[in-house]
Amino acid sequence: MGSPEPSSPHGGGGSGGGNGRRCPFRAAGGRLGAAFGILQEGIESSRRQLLIEAFVSAGRVDNITMVMGLHPQYLSSFWKTQYLLLRMDGPLPYHKRHYIAIMAAARHQCTYLVGLHMGEFLQAGGNPAWLQGLHCAPQKLRNLNEINKLLAHRPWLITKEHIEALLKTGEHSWSLAELVQALVLLTHYHSLASFVFGCGINPEAGQDGGHGCRPPSPHSDSSPTAEDSTGCSGGRDAVREVEALMERMQLLRDSQREEEGVTQEEMATRFEMEKTESLLVAPSDVTEHALQSGVLCFVEDPEFGYKDFTRRGEQAPPTFRAQDYTWEDHGFSLINRLYPDVGQLLDEKFQVVYNLTYNTIAMHCGVDTSMLRRAIWNYVHCVFGIRYDDYDYGEVNQLLERSLKVYIKTVACYPEKTTKRMYAQFWRHFKHSEKVHVNLLLLEARLQAALLYALRAVTRYMT
Repeated sequence: MGSPEPSSPHGGGGSGGGNGRRCPFRAAGGRLGAAFGILQEGIESSRRQLLIEAFVSAGRVDNITMVMGLHPQYLSSFWKTQYLLLRMDGPLPYHKRHYIAIMAAARHQCTYLVGLHMGEFLQAGGNPAWLQGLHCAPQKLRNLNEINKLLAHRPWLITKEHIEALLKTGEHSWSLAELVQALVLLTHYHSLASFVFGCGINPEAGQDGGHGCRPPSPHSDSSPTAEDSTGCSGGRDAVREVEALMERMQLLRDSQREEEGVTQEEMATRFEMEKTESLLVAPSDVTEHALQSGVLCFVEDPEFGYKDFTRRGEQAPPTFRAQDYTWEDHGFSLINRLYPDVGQLLDEKFQVVYNLTYNTIAMHCGVDTSMLRRAIWNYVHCVFGIRYDDYDYGEVNQLLERSLKVYIKTVACYPEKTTKRMYAQFWRHFKHSEKVHVNLLLLEARLQAALLYALRAVTRYMT
């Protein structure tokens, strides 16, 4: 799915056969081995060029860039978007952009990103006193706390009244353009915190903070099973899991060809079943940990967190039907109108990650992975209450094993609870680059979900 070994790192839904085959590129010698070497050189050259550009631009190459560098095409798109958000012309002053990044990352206790942007804030001429905590920041920034909190944990609760409160005339009011930039920054850094925790990215040497997971090395792409001492039986079980997934994908393709189609009523029922079932998907091996003082000072109402979109015995908000407010027809045009160029770059980033494929799954190549990528994307949106009328959510249960669902929900909804064991437990025979690919899908699916809720509220305010 996400291993950059067998083909060039360009998108597309994949044209390989459904059954796949054992990858001949891994064979030593011969024409296939030579072709594999050429492809690897092309990918390494792209990665090397991107890392050089990042160093020239920022004077450093951080660990996020190194891990994303496993997928050069995505890294290029991500880097352009983040560069525009932080360093190019826009309604907000540069130092305030970094302070908003700090506020967003602090909601998820991401000391890595908080520390990174504290340094950037000072370099941009920010007032050091603001870093003592939110209480020392200007009231205008502090007024973002409520929408920051909701976007991070329960974006479906955002209403046009939240937007109106920030835009109302007064000494500390926001302009619409400023607010849209702030919303994009908040969702960007909430989602980036998910990526940091999901991949176990540690701070660089000399930076304080972080957590204990080791990031996957960009220079070694063996599977976690191969690195852990799981023994022969563990390795065999992991291989069987891969084969079982391949079989389920083929069965789904066969059934789609044979069925005339599922009714809209059945589609809706399957979504509700999946949404209800997601209530039972929760990490079982986490312990509550206190907020570090370096992060706590940037957080108001620290007890507020993700709460399942629909819980038994509680009145749930209405399901967000994706067709009623789409990124393509509504969100994209609104952002482009109020914050030029950003909409285009976000759209490119969504498209790149959604279509990114190397036509591989673990030891198989020539595999069409579009079905699997779509299931991951739509499951993230499902746990945030978003439903696609034209998608059969029965595919999610067929393709995503429980350990993967636990990982996806944890990383997307409460990333600070992610553990190394969760990372190791799902897709045990897949390569690190494939697991990073999953995390890129989670990052962008989460970002789009939260942004859709926020932009829908902005649109309702404007109409």
